[in-house]
Amino acid sequence: MTSEPEKYADRTYRSGAALAAGVLLLGLVGWLAGDALLRGDGRTPVTAASTLLFVAPLLVAFTLRPAVFASDERLRVRNPFRTVTVPWSRVESVRAGYSTELVAGGVKYQMWAIPVSLRARSKANRRREIAESGRAPRGLFGFGGQAAAASDPEAGRVAPGDMAVAELRELAERHGADEAAQGEIAVRWSYEILAPLALGGVALLILWITS
Repeated sequence: MTSEPEKYADRTYRSGAALAAGVLLLGLVGWLAGDALLRGDGRTPVTAASTLLFVAPLLVAFTLRPAVFASDERLRVRNPFRTVTVPWSRVESVRAGYSTELVAGGVKYQMWAIPVSLRARSKANRRREIAESGRAPRGLFGFGGQAAAASDPEAGRVAPGDMAVAELRELAERHGADEAAQGEIAVRWSYEILAPLALGGVALLILWITS
């Protein structure tokens, strides 16, 4: 009896720095708005509520929301204001220049969740050059570099963003011809972000006009 090919859960790519910044900024904005709502007088509470309604969706959109999910069948890119779902058969290329990009159906989509750090790429290139030259890298204060290199020969030689792009390319090549990876590209706008953002913007505009 032949066994079914093993299925894997989505691989998830997100920016830890963006998540941490988002939580901190949302906490700060919530604290300031809450203080204005409780202690403010006149138009201050209304202005604070409108500002919170406008700013909070923006913070969520650009820090907490971006993510890339890769399964055996498709690639799902969740950007600040829309989600793009692409079967592997429709992926034309995944590349990293100054940003990470997905090209599918002749359209280019940025992948906000996988940032490109030129500094990290430069450090990785230097480490790779040192490894290829046969010189052992040095650790902190010149110690520990040889032990670290021996325990993990590939450590630090590829920037995190470039590594993620390489993994996605491999998945596209591996599953592009699979029957389960066929289908159409789907784009969905993030109305759960856009609706409160628009409402907060309209409220702030009305307050400004009537001030």
